[in-house]
Amino acid sequence: MTARQRRMWTVGLVLGGAAVATALALRAFNENILYFYTPTQVESGEAPVARAFRVGGLVVPGTVSREEGDIEVRFTLTDNQNQVTVAYSKILPDLFREGQGIIARGRLDDSGLFKADEVLAKHDENYMPPEVAAALEAAGHPVKTGSD
Repeated sequence: MTARQRRMWTVGLVLGGAAVATALALRAFNENILYFYTPTQVESGEAPVARAFRVGGLVVPGTVSREEGDIEVRFTLTDNQNQVTVAYSKILPDLFREGQGIIARGRLDDSGLFKADEVLAKHDENYMPPEVAAALEAAGHPVKTGSD
């Protein structure tokens, strides 16, 4: 084998290794990304059933419920078009209230219940998560945000 052939093999192996590393990095990134869906998208079946995602909307007043002696809380989120029921088995954030915008991270179960692993509430009365505000505006319900 000549020196030129060795260099070509080396260049080929380096390029092949870089391609494999890039493919593995992209696959890992795609598996760990969390997409945002509105309650309307969840109801229409656009949201995945087998993987985690984020859902956001307004907490429907009167829907927050908890069974006696159980930490699990259930509430309904809406984008003013459709609703999705969320179950959360941890302590809710102090700023969680009915009628406010929140984002929940979790998965849909087979019955269509969203099992949340994390619930994020707005940090003051003028703020709404950008994804929630955009979803509500797209549904024809303009929202005043802290940047207005």
